[in-house]
Amino acid sequence: MLTQALLFLIQSVCEFFAGVLLLRFWLQVTRVAGRNPLSSFAQALTNFAVLPARRVIPGLWGYDLATLVLAWLTLVLEALLIFLVRGAALDSGSGIVLMLLMALVTLLRLAVYFAIVMIVVQVILSWVNPHSPLAPLVNTLTHPLLRPIQRIVPPVGMVDLSPLVALLLLQLVLMVPVAYLERLVGQGF
Repeated sequence: MLTQALLFLIQSVCEFFAGVLLLRFWLQVTRVAGRNPLSSFAQALTNFAVLPARRVIPGLWGYDLATLVLAWLTLVLEALLIFLVRGAALDSGSGIVLMLLMALVTLLRLAVYFAIVMIVVQVILSWVNPHSPLAPLVNTLTHPLLRPIQRIVPPVGMVDLSPLVALLLLQLVLMVPVAYLERLVGQGF
């Protein structure tokens, strides 16, 4: 019982922090202005780790890789702590490789969940209050995901179906490749 509670706490804290790091990375990728509540929150929560990491981890093609690497390292720490709490031994190199791969798969899963949440928030805002101060921010965050779908799926009766198609595709990504990778890594190849 105590082990389950400890595992829950480890997963919650590590995945929340990795999620905020992913948010910070996506805010930078989509070129969202830094003067909004979401950017301020992400920066305030992660600056203590991101700013020193930028000195060591260079950017690539204008993207802040330090933030992305820190998200992955947070999930590596989560996997290590889970292995230790469960009493598993990391005596071989294969155990370490499995831990690194599990962190990568978890990062992918978190990125898909992040995209799903942003699309759902955008849809709700467009129905409830399209003139909300958060609407332009959420639209900017989801635009790179929805734009390719909007080119293929035209609006039907002035209703944009691209969020629905995107949600279906993201669910398929969770069900097929992500679940397969989790199962593969969980079995140790």
